[in-house]
Amino acid sequence: MFETILYEVRNHIAWITMNRPDKLNAFNGKMKEEITRSVKLAAGDAEVRAIVITGAGRAFCSGQDLQDVDVDTDYGDHIRKYYNPMIRQLASTEKPIIAAVNGTAAGAGMSLALACDFRLASTKASFIEAFIHVGLVPDSGNFYYLPRMVGHAKALELSILGEKISAETAKEFGLVTSVIPVENWEPEVENFAIRLANMPTKTIGLIKRYMYQSWESNLYEMLEKEAYAQKIAGQTIDHKEGIAAFLEKRKPHFKGE
Repeated sequence: MFETILYEVRNHIAWITMNRPDKLNAFNGKMKEEITRSVKLAAGDAEVRAIVITGAGRAFCSGQDLQDVDVDTDYGDHIRKYYNPMIRQLASTEKPIIAAVNGTAAGAGMSLALACDFRLASTKASFIEAFIHVGLVPDSGNFYYLPRMVGHAKALELSILGEKISAETAKEFGLVTSVIPVENWEPEVENFAIRLANMPTKTIGLIKRYMYQSWESNLYEMLEKEAYAQKIAGQTIDHKEGIAAFLEKRKPHFKGE
């Protein structure tokens, strides 16, 4: 089904592993297309309630494979064809998406991590806005996500200076949900993903949708959108289960419905 990634569903979690370890999981055209397709596949699978994106080997993703482009490449067309559909798919998928950053996340690899809903970082992980080092600007949603996470001044600093930052520093900047010791990496990532997969999935989707819309809406528009979203959430099976569990003083068992 896929050539450059591994795809597996277990425990209601879709595991998407970028699998070009000899290239530090650098993007070529095929891998960008396959990430987009695999996320869309997971989004449409009722069995899947959370998605994890990670890398094989010692890197998460080192950015664009420069051997896959040349000096005559129209980067604007390249981004529109390959990167933008991938980022749009991540943003429009109404299931929680975790970037399990096991190593270096550089350039568009860092952009991919930023576009996910959560970022878990190994103590071996690092982040670098590498675009400046080859005379390019951040892309793949980087201009959108980075300043919203760290603020305008810090985003400029990271983008222009292009310095590598550790997982701990990324956590201090608000880029990372948690930093996980290497020896605990796989079980802690899986436990976090299982936690999300056991939550009310449709409600998470509504939160994602309207959190994005809040950046482009005023207070009065958001008040109405909140009311509309709450109406939908209130009609879910999981809401009814949550109320029943509260009244019965037990832990809820959400089904994602």
